[in-house]
Amino acid sequence: MDASKYGIGYYPVDKKYNKWTTKDHIEKAPIWCSVDMRDGNQSLVVPMSLKEKLEFYKVLLKVGFKEIEVGFPAASETEYDFLRTLIDRKLIPEDVTIQVLTQCREHIIRKTFEACKGISNAIIHFYNPLSVVQREQVFEKSKEEIKEIAVEGAKLVKKLAKESDTHFRFEYSPESFTGTEPEYALEVCNAVLDILKPSQDNNVIINLPATVEMSLPHVYASQIEYMSENLKYREFVTLSVHTHNDRGTGIADTELGLLAGADRVEGTLFGNGERTGNADIVTLALNMYTHGVDPKLDLSDILKIRYEFEKCTRMHINERMPYSGDLVFAAFSGSHQDAIAKGMHYRVRYNYHPWNVPYIPIDPSDIGRSYEADVIRVNSQSGKGGIGYILEKNFGYSLPADMRETFSFLCKNISDREHRELGSHEILSIFTENYLDLKGDISIADYEFMQHGKDVKIYITFVKDGVETAIQADGNGHLSAISNALKKYTGKSYILQVFTQHSLQGQGSQSVAASYIGLESESGEMFWGAGTDTDVIKASANALMSAFYNMTTAKQKRSGI
Repeated sequence: MDASKYGIGYYPVDKKYNKWTTKDHIEKAPIWCSVDMRDGNQSLVVPMSLKEKLEFYKVLLKVGFKEIEVGFPAASETEYDFLRTLIDRKLIPEDVTIQVLTQCREHIIRKTFEACKGISNAIIHFYNPLSVVQREQVFEKSKEEIKEIAVEGAKLVKKLAKESDTHFRFEYSPESFTGTEPEYALEVCNAVLDILKPSQDNNVIINLPATVEMSLPHVYASQIEYMSENLKYREFVTLSVHTHNDRGTGIADTELGLLAGADRVEGTLFGNGERTGNADIVTLALNMYTHGVDPKLDLSDILKIRYEFEKCTRMHINERMPYSGDLVFAAFSGSHQDAIAKGMHYRVRYNYHPWNVPYIPIDPSDIGRSYEADVIRVNSQSGKGGIGYILEKNFGYSLPADMRETFSFLCKNISDREHRELGSHEILSIFTENYLDLKGDISIADYEFMQHGKDVKIYITFVKDGVETAIQADGNGHLSAISNALKKYTGKSYILQVFTQHSLQGQGSQSVAASYIGLESESGEMFWGAGTDTDVIKASANALMSAFYNMTTAKQKRSGI
C-alpha cells in the first residue's frame, strides 16, 4: 500500500472561518429535503418500480418531508412517468414542494419543464460539476467555460419559468463542491445568483454537495462558513448541504455544516445512496432529538418506516444502524444490564422526566421500540441485573438479590450450552420449571393455625405416596410453624435464611402474592423456591415446598437422575 499518492484533491479555506467551533449544538431543525426518490433510487441494484415509488412517496409524506426530490424526469421514462403520475393524480399536498433535477444542458432543462406542466409549485434543481478533476479530465474546459455552463443554465431556467404558470423556485448545485477551489465555487455561485436575482419573493437555494467526501468534517464546515459569509443576496438564499459518506463521516459533515450556517439538508432515509451512501436523515433528526431539539419529522414508529423502506428498496438495515437497527438498544453485558435496570428503576422511583439512563441515549419508546424486545437481551454474557429486570418488567417477579444471581447463572449456562440468545418467555419458563410452585412427592393437604401465646401452633397434614400424616408444631409465625412441621415430618435439617413477598398483580383481595424462600442446607448451600397464590400464607407455603424440593433433589439432578 502506497499512501503517498493520496491526500490531494480538497481545498481548505482560511482558518478565520471557524466560528462554528464556538457552538455546542444545533439549535433548530433545518429544512429537510428527501432525495430518496432520486439519489437513493439511482443507487439501487434494482431501481424502484412506479408502484414501489408511489408507496415510498407516501412514507416520505407521512414522515413529514415538505420538500421531496422525486427524480430526474429527463433521464428515463420511469422517472418522467412518476412525476406525471404525481401531477395528474393530484398526489402532491399543498404544503409539499416537489423538486426535480436537471443538468445544465438545454434539451434536458426543456424536457424537465415539460414534465412539470400542471404542477402548482416546484423546485428546479440544476447543476454542473466544478471540481478540478472534472474540469481537467472529464470536460477539458477552463474555469470560464465551466462557469459559462452554469450561467447559461441559470438564464434558461429563469426564462422558461417566466413562460410558465407554475411557481418555480431554483436550486443550483456546484457538483463536486468539495473538490473545487472555494474561491472559484463562490465565483460561480455568485454568477448564478446574479442571473436569478434572489429577493423576498424569490428565494434561491444554493446547495453545496460533498459529492465525494474528501476531508475531515471540520474542513467541510469551514468551507460552508466561507460560502455562507461571502455569498451575494445571502438573506434571500437558502444554503443547503448534501453530503455523501465516502469517509464514513457524512453525518458529522452535515451536523458541522449546520453549525457553520447551512439552513437546509438533503439526504435519504437510513443513508441509502451512491457508493457508501448519503447523509442519513433518520440519524441526523434523532441526534437533534437527543439534544432536546424537535426535528420536525415524525419518526415515532421507526420500525414501520424501516419495514416500508426495506420492502420498497430491497435494501437491508444493518443491525447496528443507529436508532433503527435490531441491536442498537440491546445490552447483553451483565454490567450494562445492571446499570440500565437500576436507571429504569430510578426513573420510576423519583418520577424523573429527563432521559438520562445509563447506556441508552434515547428513550426507545419515543420511536416505537420496546424495552422488552429491544433493550435487555440475554445470552451467556448477561448478568443478574438484566435477567432479573426482564423477569420483573415483563412478568412481575421481583427476586431477592441472591436468588436473582443463582437464577442468572442458570439462564446463562443454558444460553452458553445452546449457543443462542434467550427470549423473555424462555426466561419465564426457566424460572417456572426450576422454582415456581414445584410439586415433589410431598404435598400439604390441609392446615390450621392457633395462637399459642406469642407463638403460632399449626395442625398440618402432609401427603406422600397417598398416605396422609398429621403433624403438630410451633413457630414464631405462620411460615415458621409450617417450616418446623416440615422438618419434624421429614427429619431434614435446614435454616430458613431468606423470605420475601410482594403483590404480583391486581388489587385488594384479588391480588396474587409472590413469595420467595431461600433455605440453607446442612452443608451451607442455598436452595431457592417461589410460590404464588391469592392467599399469602399459601403462597409462602408453596415457596417453602419448592425450595425444599430443590434441596432434597439436588443430588439426583446433578447426577442426571
